[in-house]
Amino acid sequence: MEFESQRSFSQRSSRRPENSMQYQQRKNAEGGFLSPKRFNVDSPVKILWKRGFIRLVLVAGMIWMLLILTVLLFHIWSCQSSVAFFSAICNREGKVFIVLDSMGFVPKQPHRCSIPLVDEVDSIVIPKQRTPDLIVQNLTYILEDEEMDNGSHSFPLFGGHISWSQREESFKLKPMMKVHCGFMHNGGAEMDPKDVEYVKKCKFVVASGIFDGYDTPHQPSNMSIRSQKLFCFLMVVDEKSFDFIKKNVSVRVDDNAGHWVGIWRLILLKNQPYDEPRRNGKVPKILVHRLFPQAHYSIWIDGKMELIVDPLLVLERYLWRGKHTYAIAQHKHHRSIYEDADANKRRKRYARPLIDLHMKIYYYEGMEPWSPMKGTISDVPEGAIIIREHTALNNLFSCLWFDEVHLFTPRDQLSFGYVVYRLRGEFKFHMFPNCEYNSLFVLHPHTREHSSKVEWVKSLDEFKKNNALKESRGGLGLWTPYPADLDKVVLPPIVRTSKAG
Repeated sequence: MEFESQRSFSQRSSRRPENSMQYQQRKNAEGGFLSPKRFNVDSPVKILWKRGFIRLVLVAGMIWMLLILTVLLFHIWSCQSSVAFFSAICNREGKVFIVLDSMGFVPKQPHRCSIPLVDEVDSIVIPKQRTPDLIVQNLTYILEDEEMDNGSHSFPLFGGHISWSQREESFKLKPMMKVHCGFMHNGGAEMDPKDVEYVKKCKFVVASGIFDGYDTPHQPSNMSIRSQKLFCFLMVVDEKSFDFIKKNVSVRVDDNAGHWVGIWRLILLKNQPYDEPRRNGKVPKILVHRLFPQAHYSIWIDGKMELIVDPLLVLERYLWRGKHTYAIAQHKHHRSIYEDADANKRRKRYARPLIDLHMKIYYYEGMEPWSPMKGTISDVPEGAIIIREHTALNNLFSCLWFDEVHLFTPRDQLSFGYVVYRLRGEFKFHMFPNCEYNSLFVLHPHTREHSSKVEWVKSLDEFKKNNALKESRGGLGLWTPYPADLDKVVLPPIVRTSKAG
């Protein structure tokens, strides 16, 4: 009996290894690449394979780090290289950088980036000499409308009745030039005499504007004592905005009846020249040299912005350091005016058929879509900040730019690149990165949204049915017979390079 129980126990004991081996075989059958089905648990091959894999990971990591270090060292060397091609890679305005950027090889910039400003405002040396006028030496303005003299129109226009031949002639650069530049006699936008007298002393100007009561003045921050004494901060407003500001913001009146909101001197323009508030806003923005003719330098910022960088630092960074006379930011999303026009139509910034007509005129006159071969960073600026020295050529450019806004749509970004194109490279400007532009200000929302009936027009037939949709004093070039058949003009295909576009 005892013998049989011992034998039974020994048989069970002998079956345990067998069961264990069967379990291990089943586990092997379910295993993957690293299972003992391929390599035994104690197999030297598997040990070597594990060690080799770890070494492979370590070697790959070291190679990747060396590759990154090599690229960084090459970038540092290329920026200091005497070889033109390599040094051009670091020049954001160079053709090599522009081509690489357009092909997607340049990393996209952040929304904001640091601006390489000097450390101390007091260390800035203001140039003693103005930039000489070499191309246009004497610029004067047409102040009386010739067609008004002929009695063919019942009222004067602020920008004048510019003929197609006059427009064409204005793009031909000569030492002495006389052009349309707004402010026609009895055309509107009159400044109060006390303000005219005040701005005579302003050689350095920070200008802004509020129209149709969309905003209230935002006080600039980080202003040095030197800049507060040197600059005139001038806020141009219409009657509606003037009344709105007085009701909603504390306005101080000085001994000479000048109106102030903080550091801003309010400059009231009476008798608005246009039906469209957005077109009225282009008067102080583009024609700042006409409003403030004694100014040597000006910085324009849109009314919804709060400037957060000292204006003297801005002039040093964007004009004097690089010996520029005109600086404006690159648009964040668009480089071609045709792509920007497409975005304006989809966002209902103006009547779609009139934007198309505007672009057809430019395309017929030879304005090609932007490409790296143009040699410019972009044809489309971010026009909310404009930094300029008031040279004769810069003033002429502003006049011609405004004439395009007066004749066609009020979307000034569509006209900027065209005027640059027509001046055949003679107008030099510095277009700085959009991320720096976003670091110059804090953007505040409008007090209300702008809307006008003309923005919702989808076809020219709507204008024929309702003549009241037409502007009566602006954009008349879109309704004046053009000396060519624009119906045959086919606009170039639009390539949307940005989701935001």
